[in-house]
Amino acid sequence: MKEFTISFFDFFLPRFCPACQRRLNTGEKYVCTECLSKIKPADEERITAEFKRKFEQDKIISGFSSIYVFEKDKELQSIIHALKYNQRFLTGKFFGMQIGRYLNSFFKQWEINLIIPVPLHSLKKAERGYNQSLYLTKGISKELKIPFNPGILKRIRFTNTQTALTLKERKENVGGAFKVLDREKIKYRNILLIDDIITTGATITECGKVLLNAGASKVYAVSVAIAD
Repeated sequence: MKEFTISFFDFFLPRFCPACQRRLNTGEKYVCTECLSKIKPADEERITAEFKRKFEQDKIISGFSSIYVFEKDKELQSIIHALKYNQRFLTGKFFGMQIGRYLNSFFKQWEINLIIPVPLHSLKKAERGYNQSLYLTKGISKELKIPFNPGILKRIRFTNTQTALTLKERKENVGGAFKVLDREKIKYRNILLIDDIITTGATITECGKVLLNAGASKVYAVSVAIAD
């Protein structure tokens, strides 16, 4: 019955893969099977190396993981772009649930009891209409039955795009950009920060610093993808 319903709606409102634009089959939810198979997974060795490179020295983020490796001009870039700019909300929840399934052992080990998406500044959110990391968070929360709260951490200063900046410039760019609005809700909590792509880790580290200073016990981070 469920497959019949999907087929019925697909006839009138066909769904397309955000990566290759091919029409999705009934059994394909949000991304086609072929494009999913082409996305490079992040193995344990890569994650360990990235944690050492991006987070170990600052001693703010206690643990980190991603499920994929970001590759320029490949399938995942198109999918993330569609999630961020083309309102592919369900794709965000889909990847969030994938994170929940694949990284479940990490979350149990970390004893996560609150999930927070990395916030957008109000101007950027107004321009885009939504925060893509919130939909990733909803997917993870649904899969793991761990509560989330997008209203605790706020971006209080607008920051320019970090794409062309060095690591030092990125840290300076996000310095003082975040604020905790309700300290009581994070006190003694093990918090999981969610972002779509982690590149240098500067934004995640700044968020983690603010959360720890406000009373969080430990801060961890995950993303759909890790980038160089």
